[in-house]
Amino acid sequence: MRIDNSTFERVEEFKYLGTNLTNQNSIMEEIKSRLSLGNTCYHSVQNLLSSRLLSKNLKLKIYRTIILPVVFYGCETWSQILRKERKLRVFENRVLRRILGPRRDGVTGEWRRLHNE
Repeated sequence: MRIDNSTFERVEEFKYLGTNLTNQNSIMEEIKSRLSLGNTCYHSVQNLLSSRLLSKNLKLKIYRTIILPVVFYGCETWSQILRKERKLRVFENRVLRRILGPRRDGVTGEWRRLHNE
């Protein structure tokens, strides 16, 4: 039996076990997808994370157990490039700033936002 290659369709991208795979072996689409799912997950628990009834430690535990696993699912197969790592860090810092809120400056006594340092 002979198989004609012209009858097969070329697949550019597909999802396998929750991970987007491309024929170019590009991981950027997977990272974008994971960050989008992380944002969706964050917004689903945003009421908990912005509540004044919960301690910051409990909010951080919620972040580590609910949001981070969604973002980093399958990350052991990602080849790390600084640009990709920076996008993940930006996401993490944004969520942590929302959880921790503003801080009072010890010297001036003014409220200020947290920065990356």
